[in-house]
Amino acid sequence: MATLPPLPPLPDSRTEPDGSAVIRVLSYNIRSMRDDRAALARVITACAPDLLLVQEAPRFFRWRKRAAWLAAHTGLVVLGGGAPATGPLLLCSLRVAVEHTEDVLLPHTPGLHRRGFATAVVRVGRARLAVLSCHLSLQAAERYAQAGMVLDRVAAMDAPHTVVAGDLNDRPDGRGFRLLAGKLQDCRAVRPWGDEYTSTPERPHQRIDAVFATGGVEVLGCGVPRGLPGVTETDLRAATDHLPVLAALRVPAG
Repeated sequence: MATLPPLPPLPDSRTEPDGSAVIRVLSYNIRSMRDDRAALARVITACAPDLLLVQEAPRFFRWRKRAAWLAAHTGLVVLGGGAPATGPLLLCSLRVAVEHTEDVLLPHTPGLHRRGFATAVVRVGRARLAVLSCHLSLQAAERYAQAGMVLDRVAAMDAPHTVVAGDLNDRPDGRGFRLLAGKLQDCRAVRPWGDEYTSTPERPHQRIDAVFATGGVEVLGCGVPRGLPGVTETDLRAATDHLPVLAALRVPAG
């Protein structure tokens, strides 16, 4: 299989002496698992996420079975989302304790795909945070409105810190992306690590997938994990039509 130049180390998951938690967050559009599932599982496993925020999870026939397959083959457990959130899905490692989850349906524009958020409030040691996976609209006006709904949801979630990740269908100079980056930390911009562009695996030329965090979270690195040990070019191209975004974050104790 093809290999890539090695990346500088990204911090591993750990609990600090002050009770803060270093966590790995992976955002990944998996195209309903229509591609090479084994390659997808290998990429996710090599990234060793504490939290996996998925977009385009299976949401039709036997979608729960497919989500369970993904969890079983990556050493994770399903938190919530999937069909009830119209595609966004949350998975986590056994290090994460779950307080509650909620799937949120967004207003439907006739003729367009209905969108939703998969959300949860979790604890990692003494750190408490909310997480939100989203997949924003292809239509510019609706996408901008949905970016505002992301911020409204962040403000409403009962947690001291929040991580948002997803397929924005927007570049950093787009209105929706800029709206989110104006209120949240764009983790890639704060501490670049790995590669930048997420679409497409065969010819990466644009960054339309991102991880964001509220201000109290320290960004230790964020980017596309091309060259991470265990992640091959062959698997990245075979797994799905997006590249994943991996972030290492330090979340203060609450």
